[in-house]
Amino acid sequence: MHQSKIAGIGYYVPKNVYTNNDLSRFMETSDEWIQERTGIKERRFADRNEETTTTMGIEAARIAIERAGITAKDVDFIVFATLSPDYYFPGCGVLLQREMGMGEIGALDIRNQCSGFVYALSVADQFVKTGMYKNVLVVGSEKHSFAMDFETRSRNVSVIFGDGAGAVVLQPTDEPGKGILSTHLHSDGADAEILAMYYPGSHANKWMKDKPAFPDQELGGLFMTPEILESNAMLPYMDGPSVFKKAVVKFPEVIKEALAANNLTEKDIDMLVPHQANLRISQYVQQLLGLKDDQVFNNIQKYGNTTAASVPIALCEAWEAGKIKDGDLVCLAAFGSGFTWASALIRW
Repeated sequence: MHQSKIAGIGYYVPKNVYTNNDLSRFMETSDEWIQERTGIKERRFADRNEETTTTMGIEAARIAIERAGITAKDVDFIVFATLSPDYYFPGCGVLLQREMGMGEIGALDIRNQCSGFVYALSVADQFVKTGMYKNVLVVGSEKHSFAMDFETRSRNVSVIFGDGAGAVVLQPTDEPGKGILSTHLHSDGADAEILAMYYPGSHANKWMKDKPAFPDQELGGLFMTPEILESNAMLPYMDGPSVFKKAVVKFPEVIKEALAANNLTEKDIDMLVPHQANLRISQYVQQLLGLKDDQVFNNIQKYGNTTAASVPIALCEAWEAGKIKDGDLVCLAAFGSGFTWASALIRW
């Protein structure tokens, strides 16, 4: 069994910067209101027609591939994590494969929202460890701006999210103690509905009896209806306080699980890169684990929550800034809709 290492890493964020004050042109909000609740100062939004989740993923992938010292033709497998695909189906993986001129390799799409990249990294890690593939491209990319509701009724959700992409190339390494040491994946669907986008979907209100009625007909009419559109039921829903309470429990749990699995402690962490959900969550976890400011990397202030893209973007920025060096112990952790949560411990 090989260990897998991150051989190349890259990220891409759109050029369009929207500050909190910019959002106040569309809804009743303010810079103070947003920063107090989330820590976010600004975010990036993709070009409305020219950029997609796939194209941003390609930009990040190109950088990661070049830094890994390979070409797109050398990639053996793609794992693409997103909750905002270009199409309902097929997934973004095959679109990236097509546009980058890769061979007829496998492409797997991951739907684990905010923890999607860590889940994708874990899947890719298994392929490399077993020797099935030598160059696995892992991408996390999101284009939230195309679907969010920029009206006051949705400000609790829409002020949080931004667009962007991050990518890594995993390769095998025989260097003892280097690379991905372990990954840890969890889920609990008991409260799945408190952070969800219910429509379009096939559930026909099975789990939610109080939602818009569907047409009384023998077949069809369950996916998207005039009633759903007229009532704005297709907008994302989030019970922020409840999500916060769960996140501050599961984040430290899964970090400690990774450390314990490798006979390490919080003091051994050189850099913690948490999913950028809310700066208050990251600060709480940092305090709980007794970590110093230079042991935790946050960039939610600049980019908002880019869900599956947030961990690779932050990881790449931290590495580019020289905050992650050869031999450092790096911990990735994420928590999101589902609920799902995950961690990965890496010896850089």
